[in-house]
Amino acid sequence: MDLERVHTFLQIAEAGSVTRAARALGVSQPALTERLRALEREMGADLFVRTRRGVRLSEAGRALLPHAERALAAVDEGRRAIERLRHGETGRLAIGSAPAVSMYALPAALRRFHTTHPDVHLSVRTGHSEEILELVLADEIQVGLVREIRHPDIESSTLYDDELVLVVEKTHPFAERGRIRIADLAFEHLVTFDRASSYNELTQALFREAGVAPRGVIELDNVEAAKRCVARGLGVALLPRQGVREELARRTLRAVQMVGARPVRRRIVAIRRRDAGAPPSAVAEFLDLIRAQSAA
Repeated sequence: MDLERVHTFLQIAEAGSVTRAARALGVSQPALTERLRALEREMGADLFVRTRRGVRLSEAGRALLPHAERALAAVDEGRRAIERLRHGETGRLAIGSAPAVSMYALPAALRRFHTTHPDVHLSVRTGHSEEILELVLADEIQVGLVREIRHPDIESSTLYDDELVLVVEKTHPFAERGRIRIADLAFEHLVTFDRASSYNELTQALFREAGVAPRGVIELDNVEAAKRCVARGLGVALLPRQGVREELARRTLRAVQMVGARPVRRRIVAIRRRDAGAPPSAVAEFLDLIRAQSAA
């Protein structure tokens, strides 16, 4: 059924007159009459009985009335649902995240988002940046939170720059000094994590450029394990600042400046399919929360 014709039918039924219905709808009486006749042809029955005072519903019209009311109510509800979706009140938020982002930047942002958007369905998948890229390209997630990565079919926006910071156990001699030369690390055991991570690549590149080879290396598969080894005095580590914020605040780990070494930073970006159009409100608001969380 044509919704305009259905609306015409309901307006005439309420007004009890084609003339009054035409006036209420702001259309001419002949135009409204034609809409009604088209609906009656479609239904194969007369929907009104014409009287001297106007019109009243026929048996067919009374049978159609509740269905017509439900049809327009369903359309109105659909419009409201779209409006709520447009304002980020409902819908879904499907995220893919690299491990360091999902462990440190994501939880607080998710908590805040859920508080203000309780009816939005959240889902999170984790993996290395290349894996998240594939999920974005396959349209399995709406947005990926990854290291800076390039692909002709995606567009990216910067979230924050995560710096690698040298951390040591609180009684380590470096902690008291506060500043060292990168060459001093040649006499230390280095704790590294996740050989497949770009953080590991950045660390190794820094030492190669400086011509420094640490005395020993302990390889682990995640930042949390690396932090615990450092806290127990098993070595020193270059770890993402986002990942050691709490330990630095509690002073269970100490940050040490490396004099003469270039800053080591990794840009974290949000990636989306280039053909996805403007991000839904829920996605845009969530990314703003990530940026605010990282800047705090």
